[in-house]
Amino acid sequence: MRVEVSNQISGILKTFGVVPRRGKGVPSENLVEDACACGAPPKGTLLSVYRDLKQQIAAFDRELRCYVRTSEVCRRLMTIPGNGPLTAAAFVRAVVDPSKFAKSRNVGAHLGLTPRRYQSGERDHSGGISRCGDGLVRAYLFEAATTLLTRTEKWSAPKAWGPRLAKRSGMKKAAVAVARKLAVIMHRMWIDGSAFRWSAAETLSVA
Repeated sequence: MRVEVSNQISGILKTFGVVPRRGKGVPSENLVEDACACGAPPKGTLLSVYRDLKQQIAAFDRELRCYVRTSEVCRRLMTIPGNGPLTAAAFVRAVVDPSKFAKSRNVGAHLGLTPRRYQSGERDHSGGISRCGDGLVRAYLFEAATTLLTRTEKWSAPKAWGPRLAKRSGMKKAAVAVARKLAVIMHRMWIDGSAFRWSAAETLSVA
């Protein structure tokens, strides 16, 4: 909603010859105020909506941080590389009861991260992921997997496995596969009460 409103403000400003600064994405409030002083209309309408949305987002962020701090499970899940408060909290709220999954690998299917299967007569092949279940959690896991593959430097089993898969199948498919693996790891850590296990690069290269 914030992005949509900011885009509307940008569109109105362009009609008055005010172009948002390149690289900023959204015009700053000072830029909008300057434009309003010249007669542009968003000052009392869209600009106030934009500010209210920013305040509400900040309030939601504070509530999220408070929830994560008081949740032992979330704090433990955040030790996984790439996982932040949003991913941990969304996963906990989506799964609710980890004991309902007989096997940890079933969590990937529950969140729509496993391939579709097409079977008809003699035909049997796999397609894209099913995309069933909670799409928000799936998006967060994909983002966490991408962060792990591209930004995390410390070695771990997913970090070693993901780049090898990316060379064969491409980064996007590798990120989906790592997201599925992260869901499995998160479920197992939740069940066992265990911490994330890091690995040395030398150990992974020999394995």
